Amino acid sequence: MKLAFCGLGLMGEPMVKRLLAAGHTVHVWNRTPAKAQALLKLGAQWCDTPAEAASGVDGVFMCLLNTQAVEQVVFGPDGIVHARQLRWLVDHSSVPPEQTRAWSQRLIEACQADWLDAPVSGGVAGVQAGTLAVMVGGRVNALESASQAMQAYASNITHMGDSGAGQATKLCNQTIVASTVAAIAEAVGLAHHNGIDLKQLAKALQGGWADSKPLQVFVPRMVTPTQPSIGALSTMLKDVDTVMQVAQSSGAPMPVMATVQQQLRAAQAAGLGEAELSALICLVWPEQRQNF
Repeated sequence: MKLAFCGLGLMGEPMVKRLLAAGHTVHVWNRTPAKAQALLKLGAQWCDTPAEAASGVDGVFMCLLNTQAVEQVVFGPDGIVHARQLRWLVDHSSVPPEQTRAWSQRLIEACQADWLDAPVSGGVAGVQAGTLAVMVGGRVNALESASQAMQAYASNITHMGDSGAGQATKLCNQTIVASTVAAIAEAVGLAHHNGIDLKQLAKALQGGWADSKPLQVFVPRMVTPTQPSIGALSTMLKDVDTVMQVAQSSGAPMPVMATVQQQLRAAQAAGLGEAELSALICLVWPEQRQNF
């Protein structure tokens, strides 16, 4: 397939690598052109604007930081909406469901193209292994075409409903992840204060009811912080703020997440916003701050 990809951040770059490896032709655009250099060496084709990248392709993918970036890339003066023969747009960004519904309607009215909200879970490791989970909202017909390309980096692609349903599902995902990581941080702190061999903690709990992928990933990173980062604390806070806004507007009680939100805000106020999410450990084990 001939595709366009806009946004080469933490997840976007490895997604493009997987698409290229699967034999797809990929036009790329990024706000910072230098980030595309490695992809150009692999066969990606650089375009100067999102509209240029999205013209004459089978479909377009985006993976952007926030709502402002998405709106500018799609509806700005050189945005995707101005592309020739635009068929469908897959947004892998995490943005509010209501905003997605409004954008979807706006895109249909402007150029009759489908908007698929398709946030992901699994991190960079999931992209590289081709095992991402993708939760999708939008028309099934458009997804049938887009999923042929997404299979390059995803093994679980699930249609969740109409426009916005994918983003709402991602909020459920982030609710579980954020609350789990906060609980893991408290458990590691408890272990530290009680003389437990921290390097054995994840292994000791493996296979039991407390075990999970976040447990196995984050316990070692809280004990011995490593690089590169697998996701900034501020990014999770952005998603948790959205969770709480949607919960309030829909009448869904979320007492645990309200506490987690305050923990994330406290960590950001302490200067840990750009640190990895595992830096939550610093709230209960302050001495670890020097390692983040």
